[in-house]
Order: sequence, then structure tokens, then C-alpha cells
Amino acid sequence: QVQLVESGGGLVQAGGSLRLSCAASERTFSSYQQAWFRQAPGKEREFVAFISWSGGFTYYADSVKGRFTISRDNAKNTVYLLMDSLKPEDTAVYYCAATPRGELTLREYEYAYWGQGTQVTVSS
Repeated sequence: QVQLVESGGGLVQAGGSLRLSCAASERTFSSYQQAWFRQAPGKEREFVAFISWSGGFTYYADSVKGRFTISRDNAKNTVYLLMDSLKPEDTAVYYCAATPRGELTLREYEYAYWGQGTQVTVSS
């Protein structure tokens, strides 16, 4: 059972940056594809970014492309989400997720493991 723990959320002004981290409990983490999702108040959870097990492939939602960067360090069992040029509409609870599926997927139900979420608030 893979356990994921997010950290790094907080309050930041518009235009600022934050880096989220997602630490996994197992070394087998390196065989999982991972993603970040977010859920804003009153809205459904949405896909943000995806990274392959090797880190060689990444994919982003259009709303964050060019501003957010997903990366991973398999030696540390950790995935990161660097968020630059933050906007008030980026305010949400951010979740990391892991899937054993071998290809890109944006579907929540295909992610078997989830973290508890970390709050990101961007003030205008």
C-alpha cells in the first residue's frame, strides 16, 4: 500500500511561487506514474499535471501550462509541483496521486493512491 503525503502549501500573493512536495512511503514508488489534481471551493476536482515513472514524460492542463512544472526524484520517493506566476484562480486543495497504469491518464478513478491534500491560497 503506497501512502502519499503532500506538503508545501500556503498563502501567497498573485504572481508569487510555491513548490509542493509529495512523499511516498515505498521504494516501489518509482514504478508508478504520478499526477497532481486540485479542487477549488464549490468545484469538482480537476487534473493539473502528470509525470511518467521515469520523469521523461510530462503533461499539463492548459490552465497551468507554462506556469507549473512537475518533476520527481525517485531516489527520494518524492514528486514536486513548482507553481510560478500564481493566480487567484489557482486557489484550491492540491492532491498528489499515483497510478500503476503504464500510460498517461487524466481520469481520477484510474489513480489508486491519493494524498490527503494541501491547501494553496493565492491572494489578489
